[in-house]
Amino acid sequence: MSRSTDFLRQLPQSDERFSGPSLLMRWLHIDTILLLMLLLLIGSGLFVLFSGSGQDISDVKRQGAHFGLGLILMLLVAQIDPDHLRRWSPWIYGAGLLGLVAVMLVGTDAKGAQRWVQIPFVGFRVQPSEFMKLAVPMMVAWYLSDRVLPPSPRRLMVALIIIFVPTVMILRQPDLGTSILIASSGIFVLLFAGLSWRWIMGSAVVAGIAAPLMWFFVMRPYQKQRVLTLLDPESDPLGAGWNIIQSKTAIGSGGMGGKGWLSGTQSQLDFLPEGHTDFIIAVLGEEFGFIGVLSILALYVAIVLRGFYIAINGQSTYARLVAGAFTSIFFVYVFVNMGMVSGILPIVGVPLPLVSYGGTSVLTLMASFGVLMSVHSHKKILKR
Repeated sequence: MSRSTDFLRQLPQSDERFSGPSLLMRWLHIDTILLLMLLLLIGSGLFVLFSGSGQDISDVKRQGAHFGLGLILMLLVAQIDPDHLRRWSPWIYGAGLLGLVAVMLVGTDAKGAQRWVQIPFVGFRVQPSEFMKLAVPMMVAWYLSDRVLPPSPRRLMVALIIIFVPTVMILRQPDLGTSILIASSGIFVLLFAGLSWRWIMGSAVVAGIAAPLMWFFVMRPYQKQRVLTLLDPESDPLGAGWNIIQSKTAIGSGGMGGKGWLSGTQSQLDFLPEGHTDFIIAVLGEEFGFIGVLSILALYVAIVLRGFYIAINGQSTYARLVAGAFTSIFFVYVFVNMGMVSGILPIVGVPLPLVSYGGTSVLTLMASFGVLMSVHSHKKILKR
C-alpha cells in the first residue's frame, strides 16, 4: 500500500464521526469548547454588572446588546480563511492609522482626552485605537510570516516601527493604557517569532534607561499622580487615593465566601467608583469573596490555555503568530485590570475583558476570538 493511500485512510471521516451539533459547529467554523467558555464568562459578566451598575437593568440590556453584536461579529470573522486575513492585514492596518489621524484632526474630547471620532448622520462615535489592538499584531505577523524566522535585525527594526507609530499616536491622545496594550500585542508577535534573549535583555535595559526620561518629558501630571498613588495611596485618601483604597476595602471585606449578591456595602452604597467598568472585580470580590474571584480567574485561565492550544496547532506561521498574540493580550487585559484594582499596578483604565461594561472593547475582543475560531477551523489537508 502506498504512503499516500495510508495517509488518506488515517484522515477522520466527518460524516461518521460528526453529527448534529458537532457537525453544525464545524460548518459554522466554531470551536465549541472556546464558545462555551466565552458564553459562561459573558453570563457571569452580566450577572455581576447588574450589581456593579447599581441594579440598573438598562446597563445590562445595553451590554447584552453589545455581546449580541460581538457574537455576530465573531461568527462572521470565523468564516474568513486566515490566508485572506493575512492578505488584508496591511489594509486593516492602514485603515486604523487613518482613523488615528482622524482623531488628531477632528476627534471629540471627553474627560480631557481626544480619543473618539463622531460618525456623521448616525449619532454615535468610535474609538479607532481599540481596533489597532487587532491591526497591529496582524500587520506584524503579516510582515514576518513569509520571511525566515527569527527575524534579522533589519526586519526587527521595521517591525518595531510598525508597532510604535500607532503607539505614539495613541499616547498623544493621551491614552497610556491602550498604548501599552497595543505595543504589547505587537511585541508578543516578535516573541513568538523567535526573538533572541539578547534582544529581549537589551530592550529591558533600554526601557530601564528610558523610564526616567518618560517621567520628566512624556508622562502627564495625572499619570505621574497615578504612580505616586500606587506607592502611597494613603497620602491622599479623599482624592487620588480614594479609588484604590475603596477597591481594596471591598475586596478584603468579601472574605472567603463574600457578602452575597447585591449585598456589598462598598458597591451598593456608592463608595466604590466605576463599579460597573474598571473596578467591577472589586464588586465580585466583595459579594462572592475569594471563591468568586478564583472562579472567574480559573475561567480566564481556561480560555487562555485554549487560545494557546489553537495557536500551537495553527497551520501557517501567520495563523500561529496572530493567535498567540491575541491570546497573550487577552491575558494582559486580565492581569493589568486585576493588578490595578488590587493595588499592585497603577490605574490605567483597562477594563476586565467581557465583564466590565463597554461596547468597543467587547467588539474588539470578540473579533479577536473570531480570528482564533478561524485559525482552529480552517485547516487544509497537507500533501506528503
